[in-house]
Amino acid sequence: MNYKIRDYPEFSACGLNCGLCPRYYTAGSSRCPGCAGEGFSEVHPACGILSCCERKGLEYCFLCDEFPCKKYDNTDETDSFITHRNQFKDMEKAKNIGIEAYKTELNEKIEILKELLKNCDNGRRKSFFCLAVNLLELTDLKIIMKEITSENAVALFNEAAEKRGIIIKLRK
Repeated sequence: MNYKIRDYPEFSACGLNCGLCPRYYTAGSSRCPGCAGEGFSEVHPACGILSCCERKGLEYCFLCDEFPCKKYDNTDETDSFITHRNQFKDMEKAKNIGIEAYKTELNEKIEILKELLKNCDNGRRKSFFCLAVNLLELTDLKIIMKEITSENAVALFNEAAEKRGIIIKLRK
């Protein structure tokens, strides 16, 4: 199915932060362009949630009167390339502060992630950094970025995560 190209594919219709997913930063045919980004249909030929949103004329599921519907059953129990742990929390936040304010915060997180991938990734930390930036609060990330070196990066993120009761690991 061909989906309408979204203006902001970094935050999906279902509430995932696509701009913080490792596949968003992958080169080659396995790169994901984010939710209904350019080339999305080639990577994801079918998405029931996106199809539903388009049919209802909605940009995000949280704008629907039926949200959360059965399409979300068991979605937050496992992860794939991107964590689903904050999916509902992030949609609630976007709903409460407004989508533009949420995009601003997500853009800040995306810039932090890009800096980490450029300066601290040794070729084996992309998934870790994507997950850490996705799960931690922006305030935590800003503090970490003041102290970070490529040598202490993982320890700083794990320390901040532990304080919040977060485990920086995908659930399979």
